[in-house]
Amino acid sequence: MKIENCPCGSGRAYDGCCGIAHHNIENVITAEQLMRSRYTAFTMANGEYLNLSHHSKTRPQSRRERRDLVKWAKSVKWDHLEVVQCIKGGESDDTGVVEFKAYFKDSGGLQVIHEKSTFIKENGHWVYDTAL
Repeated sequence: MKIENCPCGSGRAYDGCCGIAHHNIENVITAEQLMRSRYTAFTMANGEYLNLSHHSKTRPQSRRERRDLVKWAKSVKWDHLEVVQCIKGGESDDTGVVEFKAYFKDSGGLQVIHEKSTFIKENGHWVYDTAL
């Protein structure tokens, strides 16, 4: 399936944006890129990538938790992503913080997840650690 505009809002085609990360997480070079690829994974209910891109010490461990996350991601209509700010998280950094707003619609109307997330490198590539 060819997706013209990447759901992360970069303005690029999916294959040249988050698709690169979804194909191989080791291609992610910044914390922001990882965060954008996770947002896109939510829009696609890609539980495998969400799990892979989560730090091994903080990722959901049970199948039920992972299944419930995918079920929730499918239950809403993802609207758009707004990156508010990035602190560190560059190619040569080992840690970074990305503040973002992820907008979605559910039965209650337009909702927003406003979060500052920490990202770290694990096994040489970026992963999501936790929300601050």
